[in-house]
Amino acid sequence: MKDSILDLLSKDARISAAEVAVRIGVTEAKVNELIKELEADNIIKGYKVIINEEALNENIVRALIEVKITPERGGGFDRAAKRICRFPEVTDCYLISGDYDLRLEVKGNSLRDVAAFVSEKLSTIDGVISTATLFLLKKYKESGKILEEEEEYERLKISP
Repeated sequence: MKDSILDLLSKDARISAAEVAVRIGVTEAKVNELIKELEADNIIKGYKVIINEEALNENIVRALIEVKITPERGGGFDRAAKRICRFPEVTDCYLISGDYDLRLEVKGNSLRDVAAFVSEKLSTIDGVISTATLFLLKKYKESGKILEEEEEYERLKISP
């Protein structure tokens, strides 16, 4: 039952408890109780709005930054990752496999802001060996939602 609630909330965080109750066949009170349990157990960490930043016409620059770190004895990558997560420019941080250890998503007001973050803050952290910065040019899909209306596909007509 909790899985069904999580599935519905992940698709639409604004769905009402009454609507969830109807869809999974329990009372609204039971849904509210289960959601409170999920929040108390730290399974639900928060609720998210997906924003089409292009539609806002704001000049926000986003970048993916891959970071190579020297792991620490007894802590691995955790201490450096937790320190990096504290920067307000960092919106997401993941431990990844491959050539780099962490993948960050960073937000700034300009290319210069992102470059300054990398050179003045990120690169100066003990254990950071190297970084690779990839600037996001356009976002097509986020959290399972397509951000632009899809064009209707029409087959080309073939005339003899």
